[in-house]
Amino acid sequence: QKVYNPRIRVESLLVSPISRASARQRAGRAGRTRPGKCFRLYTEQSFYEDLQETTYPEILRSKMSNVVLTLKKLGIDDLVHFDFMDPPAPETLMRALELLNYIGALDDEGELTDLGYQMSDLPLDPQLAKLIIVSPEYNCSAEIVSIVACMSVPQIFMRPRESAKAADEAKAQFTHPDSDHLTLLNAYAAYETIPYQDRKKWCWDNFINERSMQSAENVRKQLLGIMKKLDLPLVTSDQKGDGSYAYTDIRKALTAGMFMQVAYKQRSGDYLTVKDNQVVYIHPGSVINSRPEWVLFEEFALTTKNYIRTVTVTRVEWLVEMAPHYFDLENFPECEAKAELEQAYARLAHSRSRRTS
Repeated sequence: QKVYNPRIRVESLLVSPISRASARQRAGRAGRTRPGKCFRLYTEQSFYEDLQETTYPEILRSKMSNVVLTLKKLGIDDLVHFDFMDPPAPETLMRALELLNYIGALDDEGELTDLGYQMSDLPLDPQLAKLIIVSPEYNCSAEIVSIVACMSVPQIFMRPRESAKAADEAKAQFTHPDSDHLTLLNAYAAYETIPYQDRKKWCWDNFINERSMQSAENVRKQLLGIMKKLDLPLVTSDQKGDGSYAYTDIRKALTAGMFMQVAYKQRSGDYLTVKDNQVVYIHPGSVINSRPEWVLFEEFALTTKNYIRTVTVTRVEWLVEMAPHYFDLENFPECEAKAELEQAYARLAHSRSRRTS
């Protein structure tokens, strides 16, 4: 099951025994329509001694930013004394409030902003909601909606062990060397051009999960409906209509939405997450092999190692320009990234003074 650690903002996938309540519910599946038997693959002693009575509530092991945004929209301001059935840890709530403040959903008094109201209408993680809302400014909202739709469904690329080489070659057709997000976009755009009756075969030939693609298409339609309701313009960077996207603008939009999930390459070659200072590794399934200086990521998951998944190359100049409030040097922990940020701020100030003069 997934367990969220608010201190380092990481979701871990942990193997844990089921609870006795889950075991009883599972046994109830046998004998629904006719008499049946349930065989348990552990001893009775283990059932009573090793399994906890009930499952640990999901609210206690989840990120709370979405819940907090919803409660704020409902007009509930006193989150600490709100009558949760299972109150989450105060630190988890504080982390959620901090995140919502940084991405502009809450002001410094903790009140919902206009941007926050718009974000609460999108049934997405707040950072992805922000990404969709700011994307028209970078003239790529159509592309960002496709990317978000693909990120909201199970993995679209399949890599069966017995056909790993063929699957990698198929994925290479869609690969963008600087971004897993853009690779998803290329795959989705290719899928959309295929006639409906040929899609099943195309997915099979290209090692793409057809069910995930159908789900992504559904999610995209729903998001487009919400964007229309929020008066968010649908603009594309593909002016010629031949798939020649403005990839740099799309990467800038991704940076504007996900600036809190950034890692920096140290001199040792390891990546360190900004502010949380966790050593991380780019997931082997990523298309990025160039070992760039700065990367943003969608997911930080602890499995055998600290892996970051769905990664895109970003630039320090974009970070300091788009999120100076987050990369505030006064409150920044000492690390190699701080020196890089200082230089980037100096270059930004210099270019601005030249523009005004």
